[in-house]
Amino acid sequence: MRELGQWRGALGSRLGGPGIAFLILAAVYATLFFTGAAPGLASLAAVAALFAALIALIRLLRRSLGKAIWRLRNRLIAAYLLIAVVPVVLILTLAGIAAYAVMGQMAVYMVDNELSRRVTFLTGSVQGLRLPGGDPKQFAARMAPFIRTRFPSFDLLIRGETEARYPPDSTLQPPPGEWPQDSGLIVKDNHVYAWVHERFNQNEITLLAPLTHDLLTRLIPGLGDVDLVPYTMHTTATVLPPKQNPLDMEISFLYPVPLESWDSPHESPSGYLLVDTRFSAVLGKIFGQKLQWAQALTEIFVIVAILFLLVELASLFFGVRLSRTMTSAVNELYQGTLRVKEGDFSYRIPVRGNDQLAELGASFNTMTHNLGRLIAVAKENERLQSELAIAREVQAQLFPKAAPSLRGLTLAGVCQPARSVSGDYYDFLSISERAVAFAIGDVAGKGISAALLMAAIQSNMRTQLTATNGNRPDHLSAASLVAALNRQLYANTAPEKYATFYFALYDDVEHAVSYTNAGHLPPLVVRNETIEPLDTTGTVVGAFPFARYEEQRIILEPGDILVAYTDGMVEPENVYGEMFGEQRLQDLLLRHAREDSAEIINRAMEAVVQWTGSSELQDDMTMLIARRI
Repeated sequence: MRELGQWRGALGSRLGGPGIAFLILAAVYATLFFTGAAPGLASLAAVAALFAALIALIRLLRRSLGKAIWRLRNRLIAAYLLIAVVPVVLILTLAGIAAYAVMGQMAVYMVDNELSRRVTFLTGSVQGLRLPGGDPKQFAARMAPFIRTRFPSFDLLIRGETEARYPPDSTLQPPPGEWPQDSGLIVKDNHVYAWVHERFNQNEITLLAPLTHDLLTRLIPGLGDVDLVPYTMHTTATVLPPKQNPLDMEISFLYPVPLESWDSPHESPSGYLLVDTRFSAVLGKIFGQKLQWAQALTEIFVIVAILFLLVELASLFFGVRLSRTMTSAVNELYQGTLRVKEGDFSYRIPVRGNDQLAELGASFNTMTHNLGRLIAVAKENERLQSELAIAREVQAQLFPKAAPSLRGLTLAGVCQPARSVSGDYYDFLSISERAVAFAIGDVAGKGISAALLMAAIQSNMRTQLTATNGNRPDHLSAASLVAALNRQLYANTAPEKYATFYFALYDDVEHAVSYTNAGHLPPLVVRNETIEPLDTTGTVVGAFPFARYEEQRIILEPGDILVAYTDGMVEPENVYGEMFGEQRLQDLLLRHAREDSAEIINRAMEAVVQWTGSSELQDDMTMLIARRI
């Protein structure tokens, strides 16, 4: 069943709705036709089936044409044929039709004109009886030899004052009905005649001369076969003039002629002159003695036509060859794009020539080379991003998860990296039940190297804060700890690696903060709607091996807030190049001093981001707040 369904689906996609409708309607028509039931319905089904078949054929042609011109080469060849070949063919066809029509018309005109002249001769001969003293019997005997030169046989009937027949045994009877004086061609007993009908005095004259195939053919000797269709159709093979050249084609041309009916003057049967001839015969009759000149012109025309044909064929050849050159380059580009689509950036298309297509091929090769390099760089960046993500996760583990719990102090800190990892540092560490250490730092530079130095600072500080063999020292000095940190960083890092560093020890009994500021931005103490910056007590760590650091002490009153931050909070610039600045930060701290520490940090960082007008940070932003409660 599944295979049958697939087969039906494939058949439906190939035939389409009109094709399936045609098959159904054809089956219905065949059933009704052979059973004889409902003939009217069978006819309707046949018409509907024909209509569906026409739609299906048009759809098939469109689909076939679409497949045929899918390739660019076929499109260009089709365009060339439509633009160059088809117009030439149409012009040549039009010229051939025009020449055929003109030559055929000339041939028919010559035959018709000669036939009219002979009918006029008959009329003049009959009208000679009007002359005074004319004897009809003598007239017939005297004029018969002259008439036979135009018409080999004829019948003459004179009735009235004098009755005469010619030839004496003629059985010609007068035409039925009241015929007026007339002349021309008439149909009698399914034969056509040239006739004259005259009335004068009391006489009625009727003359009939039969028109035969031989007579019509001899009207213009050497022209070809002439018939008066459908009355004088010959039964033997058509005898045409011999060909003068390969292009001397046969011409068959019809021309209507006026006929009358013997039985009634009011009837007009249909008749046509049919002339079978050749171009050379018509030209020979037109030019007469100058036929050789006409043949020379014809030969010149034939030569020019052949030259034009050769030029057209050469143009077609070079056009197809040029199209092949262009489409080959485009096909190679197409194959190249398929290879690139599959990820093969090493594929190069052959470059031939020195034209724009060659430049396009060279550009494609350059593009694939650059794409290969970009892909390699992208993969390397992806690897680095993966490593940075790992480094970011590792660094996130280095920052404190929660602040130590003291009765008289709360701590809060946040670091927002400008990149995947940060060179800023902050940390909290409980020393004893009554003491806690906190620090903030800013490593020179950004990225991985800064993050590694930041991790080294944290490891060093936590190692120093932990007593030898796991015991905590009874007395800690911020200055000595920072000095030891400076010596270790200088010894273990490159000369250009250094950091600003602020380290503080808080005693919850004395509510005192002992700190050392190694080149870091001065922390701010918010007290009673005023701000007091804390002094710097030494240079940066990691730059000089024997740098000296001092330690200062400050008492925190209830409600006091100590705010430490990095330069990413004050140095970002707006679109006009203005820095956010310490004053704006101080104003913000004063406005929100009564809010929660985490809220103060969030508002400060939001203000800095709004100041820059960009979602990307210009520098790492880190802030630490210690609040006395």
